[in-house]
Amino acid sequence: MTVNIKPPVRREAMRIAGKLVSTDDMLEVRNPYDNTVVGLIPAARPEHVRDAFAKAKAFKPKLTRYERQQILQKTAELLRDRKDEFARLITAEAGLCWKDSLYEASRAYDVWSFAAQLTIKDDGEMFACDISPNGKARKIFTTRQPLLGVISAITPFNHPLNMVSHKLAPAIATNNRLVLKPTELTPLTALALADVLYEAGLPPEMLSVVTGNPSTMGDAMITDPDADLVTFTGSVRVGKHIANTAGYKRIVLELGGNDPLIVMEDADLDKAAELAVTGATKNSGQRCTAVKRILVVESVADAFSKLVVEKARKLKCGDPMDPETDVGTVINERSAQLFEARVEDAVRHGARVLHGAPRQGALFHPTVVDHVPYDCELVHEETFGPVIPIVRCPNDIAAVIAISNSTAYGLSSGICTNRMDYASRFVAELEVGTVNIWEVPGYRIEMSPFGGIKDSGLGYKEGVVEAMKSFTNVKTWSQPWTA
Repeated sequence: MTVNIKPPVRREAMRIAGKLVSTDDMLEVRNPYDNTVVGLIPAARPEHVRDAFAKAKAFKPKLTRYERQQILQKTAELLRDRKDEFARLITAEAGLCWKDSLYEASRAYDVWSFAAQLTIKDDGEMFACDISPNGKARKIFTTRQPLLGVISAITPFNHPLNMVSHKLAPAIATNNRLVLKPTELTPLTALALADVLYEAGLPPEMLSVVTGNPSTMGDAMITDPDADLVTFTGSVRVGKHIANTAGYKRIVLELGGNDPLIVMEDADLDKAAELAVTGATKNSGQRCTAVKRILVVESVADAFSKLVVEKARKLKCGDPMDPETDVGTVINERSAQLFEARVEDAVRHGARVLHGAPRQGALFHPTVVDHVPYDCELVHEETFGPVIPIVRCPNDIAAVIAISNSTAYGLSSGICTNRMDYASRFVAELEVGTVNIWEVPGYRIEMSPFGGIKDSGLGYKEGVVEAMKSFTNVKTWSQPWTA
C-alpha cells in the first residue's frame, strides 16, 4: 500500500554565504514517477556564481580542529535524526524507491561522522635528515593546509545527499571554503543539507549553494578565477569538458563506470546471481559502480541465467513512494527510452530478453538480457539503469580479462571465484580502480578510497580520507635537531 511520504512543493532560494537569493527565472524540479512539480529553484546567472566565489574567497576560515569536529558531528546527528525527512526529498525529486532513499540517508551519517573523527587526527609527517652522509642534524616536517582559493563542487542526480556529502564533509574538515552546484534535476536535498550545516554552526561564508544549469550559468563554476580546485562527479562528456575548460587549476573527476561482475566456473552460482541482480538494480541501477555487465564463463552460463531470472522476478517495480517497492524510476523518461533502445539493439544483435516489462514513462523494469555480445552498445557504453545483461565468455580467464578490459571505462569490478590464482590475476590485470572478491563492484565504506582510471577518472580518489588529501596543500618545513 502506498503511504503519503511525499513532501509539499518547495520554492527554494540559493544560499550565497548563508543569504537567501532568488531570481526572476525559476526552474521546475519534477517527480520522475508522476511528473508533478515538487520544487522550484532559481536559475543562477554567472554573476551569482561570481558573487558566491568572491564572498568565499574574502572569508578566511579559522576554525580549530575541535570546532570543525563539533560542526561535522552535529551535522551527522541532525541527518540521523531527520533521516525520514531527507528520504522523502530524495524519493520525491529522484524517483528512487523509499528503501533506497532511507539507505542513502543512513549512509550520509557515516560520511559526516567519519570526517569528524579524521578532523582531530594530526596529518603531518616527520623525516630525519641524518640518514645520509649528505644530511645534517635536522628534521623535516610536513603539515597540510587549506587551499588558497575556493573549492568548486559539482554533483550529479543519482545520490542527491551522499554524493554532496562526499564533497562537503572533507572540505569542511580541512577548513576549506566551497561553492556547490548540485544538478538541477535533484537540488532540493542539497539545499536542505546546507541549512543543516548552518544550523550545526558552519560559518555561512564557508558554503554557498548555487542552482541552475549550463544554459543560464555557462562555465562559471569551472572558470571562476577564485576556484582553486574543481571536484566533479558525473558523466564522461562533462568531465572531459571540465578538463578542457578549467585551465590552470586542480581537477578531481569521478566519472562513469561500466563495471563487470565476473562469474567463474567454480563460483557458488546462487550467491553470484544474488550479487548480479542486487548490484544491477539497487538505486534503479543508477550508480557509477552498479553491475553493468555480467561476464560469466560458458560452462555455467545456462544454470546461472536461470537463477538470475528467478531472483529478478521477485523484485517489485513501481511507485517509489510505496515502501514495498524494490525498484523505483530512473531519473527521467528520456533515460528510460535510451535503455529501451539499447536493449532492442542488443536483441537485433542476437541477445535474448528473459525477463522484463514494458516501459512506463521513467519506470524501467529490471530487465534480464542473455547472450549479449560483449561489444554491443548495451554493455560497451554505460547503461545507467536496471538492466541485467549477461555476457557469455570462453572458459578461459585470459579471455574474460580481455573482455572486461575492452571498454573505455575503468572504475570497479566484482569477482565470483574461490580460486586464489584467479583472484590474484584479476587484481593484477583488470584495468579498474577497485576489485571486490565476492562482492558487488560498488562495495565500499565511506572512508575507503574510491575512484577509477581510463574514462572513469584521472586516478584521484574520493572517500573521506583521500578527499581530505586532495583538498589540501602540503607545506614542508625544517629545523635543527640535536637529539
